[in-house]
Amino acid sequence: MAQKGVQLDQESFSCSICLDLLKDPVTIPCGHSYCMNCIKTYWDEGEKKLPSCPQCRETFTPRPVLVKNTMLADLVEQMKKTGLQAAPVDHCYTGPEDVACDFCSAKKLKAIKSCLVCLASYCENHLQPHHDVAPLKKHKLVDPSKNLQDNICPRHDEVMKMFCRTDQKCICYLCPVDEHKGHDTVSAAAERTERQREMEVSRQQIQKEIQDRKKDVKLLQQEVEAINQSADKTVEDSEEIFTELISLLQKRSSDVKQQIRSQQETEVRRVRELEEKLQQEITDLKRRDTEMKQLTDTEDHNQFLQNYHSLSPLSESTHSSSISIRPLRYFQDVTAAVYEVRGRLQDILRDTWTNISLTITDVDVLLPQPEPKSRAGFLKYSCEITLDPNTVHTQLLLSERNRKVTLMKKHQSYSDHPDRFILVPQVLSRESLTGRHYWEVEKKADIVRLAVSYKNISRSGKESAFGLNDKSWSLRCSSDRYIFWYNNIRTPISGPQTSRIGVYLDHRAGVLSFYSISETMTLLHRVQTTFTQPLYAGVWVDGSGASAELCKLK
Repeated sequence: MAQKGVQLDQESFSCSICLDLLKDPVTIPCGHSYCMNCIKTYWDEGEKKLPSCPQCRETFTPRPVLVKNTMLADLVEQMKKTGLQAAPVDHCYTGPEDVACDFCSAKKLKAIKSCLVCLASYCENHLQPHHDVAPLKKHKLVDPSKNLQDNICPRHDEVMKMFCRTDQKCICYLCPVDEHKGHDTVSAAAERTERQREMEVSRQQIQKEIQDRKKDVKLLQQEVEAINQSADKTVEDSEEIFTELISLLQKRSSDVKQQIRSQQETEVRRVRELEEKLQQEITDLKRRDTEMKQLTDTEDHNQFLQNYHSLSPLSESTHSSSISIRPLRYFQDVTAAVYEVRGRLQDILRDTWTNISLTITDVDVLLPQPEPKSRAGFLKYSCEITLDPNTVHTQLLLSERNRKVTLMKKHQSYSDHPDRFILVPQVLSRESLTGRHYWEVEKKADIVRLAVSYKNISRSGKESAFGLNDKSWSLRCSSDRYIFWYNNIRTPISGPQTSRIGVYLDHRAGVLSFYSISETMTLLHRVQTTFTQPLYAGVWVDGSGASAELCKLK
């Protein structure tokens, strides 16, 4: 306890400027004492400012005459004679990378804050007035910075608190008078707020892209599993067939298996490479997000704005984010080709062996191409579709070379056919659709349903209507709204009312999309599913005289 008391006495006789025992102590009018050399240097460096106390900030006019305080000097000398030294101050002196306190006159202490108003850095002791004195409390304190002078206008020697948007640089309040006269200027704080808002939007975009990439990676992993399952099943089927013909086809069986495995490895490797690329993009996006986060945390407006413009723009991803899983039977055509081999042994061995080889290498395990972004892109997949007279309801009249259907009051004299719809006034196309197709329908009716359907849809009963079963997908278009139907489940759809509707089908990718067509294309509804059979376009009309026509697009 005694030692603690001595410690306090030693601190009482320390100079608050140099933080050492008083040397030639002087007491200024406010009552605080300093080393004579320390307070002289402090006042001299203050240039034309009124002399003030470093601790209480009281100013003096005129500058006080400094006279040695003999009593304090004797006490300090007495402490030295007792062999006691000033207690070590619990402060950290500056190192090579540290920012030094601008007010330490002797050995510089490490600054803990920099003031953007005073443009000075302070150790803990000299920072105290910024916590105690009311006017100083309003000053902006930031982490210690060696670049405070960068905030001074080189032309006017004033603090740069404004930003010129015309020249994209920080300026002081005098710059708009001459060099930046007539320019678009705002406060640096306002510019930083706006730029930071932009950066937050960019960060949100990055976060979204990270999540999209993660979803894509998961889909790619599922794709690999699907490829392996399909390849394994095809190998199993092929081996069973070739076992029956082992005496003639043993060598060919081995070749087919090897080709399938080779193609499997090739496709898996391609998907894996894309997965690795997505993982790398995730890593890069996270690193970019960290950089933006660090810049966001910068408190100095000028440093923020100067570093903000050095950020490189986000590079666009080189892949499509519309990754989806297709049906799992990638190698099914190979199995069909092998069955053909069994039925035509000699011919296949001599002439059609190439068929099997080409079928294996033609398996499309590539990720599906993205849906077109413009009408011109969709028109590349336009197809000539005609309506099948064998399926048309007897109350519908076909015209325009079986491209137009009109609802009539009287029944038409069509011959009996098992494919004809009996209850619902609808019709299927003659052509089956298995690849990528696009068509448009011009409607002149209060209610029209545009659909795609499997061939084996029911021909009678309420369940035969497009969309009221699990074999067809339809968009009901009325004068004021759209409704999508599948498996008797209705989904209301919003969108602009137009007389022309576009339909896009990617059978392999399981994508079905409906668009309203005017001066622009507007997506009404998109379906992502798995189609297990060839599809046929369908049309259903309601209202006497109502019609719908498949448009010529080529």
